[in-house]
Amino acid sequence: MRAAEILLRGGAGWDKLRFMMKHWLAVSFSAFFLSMFAATTFIAPATGAEPPSARPEVWMMPPGNPDPRCWSELFTQPEQWKETRSLVDVLGYGAGHFKQFSDDELRVWLPQIGKWGLKLGLEVGAVKEWGPTAEKVFAAEHPTWDRIQRLGGKIYAVAMDEPLCCVRQRIKKPDDYAVEETAKFVAMVRKNYPGVRIGDIEPYPSLQREELLAFIDALQARLKAMDVAGLDFFRLDVDWNHFTIGNKFFPGNWPDVKKLELACRQRKLPFSLIYWPADYGHMQKLKMADDATWYVGVMRQGYDYTFVGGAPDEVVIESWVGAPSRSVPETDDWTFTRSVRDFCRRFLKPRQ
Repeated sequence: MRAAEILLRGGAGWDKLRFMMKHWLAVSFSAFFLSMFAATTFIAPATGAEPPSARPEVWMMPPGNPDPRCWSELFTQPEQWKETRSLVDVLGYGAGHFKQFSDDELRVWLPQIGKWGLKLGLEVGAVKEWGPTAEKVFAAEHPTWDRIQRLGGKIYAVAMDEPLCCVRQRIKKPDDYAVEETAKFVAMVRKNYPGVRIGDIEPYPSLQREELLAFIDALQARLKAMDVAGLDFFRLDVDWNHFTIGNKFFPGNWPDVKKLELACRQRKLPFSLIYWPADYGHMQKLKMADDATWYVGVMRQGYDYTFVGGAPDEVVIESWVGAPSRSVPETDDWTFTRSVRDFCRRFLKPRQ
């Protein structure tokens, strides 16, 4: 909806417009101060580590629990997101969310992903507090993967959900334990699901750049010693809310994320970045969060990372915050597919 139309209609539309204006003002001020910071701290790309010229792979991962509507809408109303489908490569979902759907539903939906020319990506465990070893997690999760494949789905890639973070914060074991168990999980995936890409997700800035690179290097070395192929990508979950409010325990900024991107590229490891509204939880506490908050937050991150020259190899637009409430249509304000469509239009090169 155009701003002029919102103004003419007034009411809730005007409230949402004011909400967006406040957010965009915040973005403008943050960009100004970021530019002052970046001018003195940003390091130009090293030789051989230039951003890729190719268009990044795009993942879209709609909200899952507790309401599966956003996933099911994609299949029951496919005509409502045709343009968005033309802009993305991978439809992703948490592996555990598939239990919400019947075999009859998935038998129709899963083959449709390939017919649309898309690939299926999963977010999975590797080392968890409920499964502190790779063997236990794999035993719990692979039946879901097998069900997906039995019902006509073809798994393209799996992303491990923060094994290093979980080992440190919940299992309370050393990093060597995280390396060993994560390597075992990768090995089991390689053996049982050959051809499936596998990558790691970790948070930032609660884990600092040096810690993340140390884990990547140790994990890749351990996999090489096991004669197992290494990671296919490294995915970063940035809590950029810390950049706004400040956190002396977890300092971070977008130029530092860019350095991590370059470090991954120097290691020939594709760098994947999740885009999401990190401020959503705080806005909920202020009773200001709604579907507009989702949209504005995703676009804000897009502007901020582009501002420092960010160019991830994979763009992942993912929600686990319970918003937005709808996936379609892509032409309506604040829907999930609208955010994906507008993000791709604004920040990514057109397909060749």
